[in-house]
Amino acid sequence: MKKAITTIVLAGFLLSSCSSDDPSSGTGTPLGGGGTQTPTTYSDAQLIEMVQKDALKYFWDYAESNSKLARERYHTDNPGQDANVVTTGGSGFGLMTILVGVKNGYISKPEAVSRLTTSLNFLQNANRFHGAWPHWMNGTTGQVIPFSPQDNGGDLVETAFLAQGLICVREYFKNSSDASELALSQKADALWKGIEWSWYTKGENVLYWHWSPNYDFQMNLQLRGFDETLITYILAAASPTYTIDKPVYQQGWARSGNIKNTGTQYGIPLIVNHNGAGGTVGPMFWSHYSFLGLDPRGLSDEYVNYGDATTNHARIMYQYCVTNPKGWQGYNTKSWGLTASYSRNADGTTGYSAHQPNNDLGVISPTAALSNMPYTPAESMSMLRFLYNENYNKYIGVAGPYDAYSIHYNWVTPRYLAIDQGTIAPMVENYKTQFLWQLFMNAPDVRQGLVKLGFHSSQYGF
Repeated sequence: MKKAITTIVLAGFLLSSCSSDDPSSGTGTPLGGGGTQTPTTYSDAQLIEMVQKDALKYFWDYAESNSKLARERYHTDNPGQDANVVTTGGSGFGLMTILVGVKNGYISKPEAVSRLTTSLNFLQNANRFHGAWPHWMNGTTGQVIPFSPQDNGGDLVETAFLAQGLICVREYFKNSSDASELALSQKADALWKGIEWSWYTKGENVLYWHWSPNYDFQMNLQLRGFDETLITYILAAASPTYTIDKPVYQQGWARSGNIKNTGTQYGIPLIVNHNGAGGTVGPMFWSHYSFLGLDPRGLSDEYVNYGDATTNHARIMYQYCVTNPKGWQGYNTKSWGLTASYSRNADGTTGYSAHQPNNDLGVISPTAALSNMPYTPAESMSMLRFLYNENYNKYIGVAGPYDAYSIHYNWVTPRYLAIDQGTIAPMVENYKTQFLWQLFMNAPDVRQGLVKLGFHSSQYGF
């Protein structure tokens, strides 16, 4: 049920024609490299560093030129397309990816602080709707770019993905003795506290995705689990300024307990009802977007153990691809993972689809397996080796693994999407060091929000 890019809406952007430009212009040292060398065999440690550096390039070398936030997409076959379309959620993932870059020494802290300050200043002056940013913004003006005719206002879910990143930025720099770092932390805090989560309930016990000054709540899309929107409820409860009460979470996200699922796939418990998945699992991003900061390990409420839910999602996805009930060429233990990404249309052109077991089009999205690294480390590492050691010149480009490929159709798209590249480095880092998980989960307001909703965490002692 991903609203985050629909095929119909995206089609107009895919078919649009723009002149080429250089998206890497602007401040900051380019990371360089990508797509030209012919590797032999890299060690696992080398591979992890390579994919994290490559994914960072999307948000550093190919950022939108004015705001320094994430472009919605970058097409190597048409670099100028939508060059100033900024994505709110993907920018949140980009903030976290940049922090990973600083932590690992891929970019310097002063350069990162300068870049992040530019981005947060842009967000401060951009269009907001009861505190929420729109799905898309013009990176030059900060004005909303309608995602669809009625979707021209606040997008609470995209805003939540951004806020997850803002809180990580705040936490990373909050104890600094450097004036510019401390100011950045305080700016991130102010932006997060300005989001009017409670407005998006309409006074009901559920959160709504959209509000528009022209169309009010006519989009009428409620947030109910299980999908990618859990983080929205967590942050709404954590807000010190516009908070929600526990019944909003219980009746909204948890469906008064109906989120639970006692079924199995491949002998693996489903744990949760995946929206519209027909008794199996949904696209993999449902266990990624909310969990770049939110640590699912040992995290449970009165209904669900989210460590089990996310890990089992990944395990079922792996087993589905290995079992390969549709008989696609190229699905195996090294090449697996279905999620929302670019896709191959029946006529061979590039489209977009939320790939999952009940919508399996023979297309593999590398981000699905790579961002599963905390859940299925051995299986995800097999995919990483397959991409970089066996198929570097075919599937790796200027910003890491291309968005999607199909061995069955001998097809690969030389294109990137922020929301797909943006989960790779953070989730790989969480596998390595739990870096972003620790930043986010130890934030006092986040912990307070989780406790308010009845969560317990064996990892963090509450």
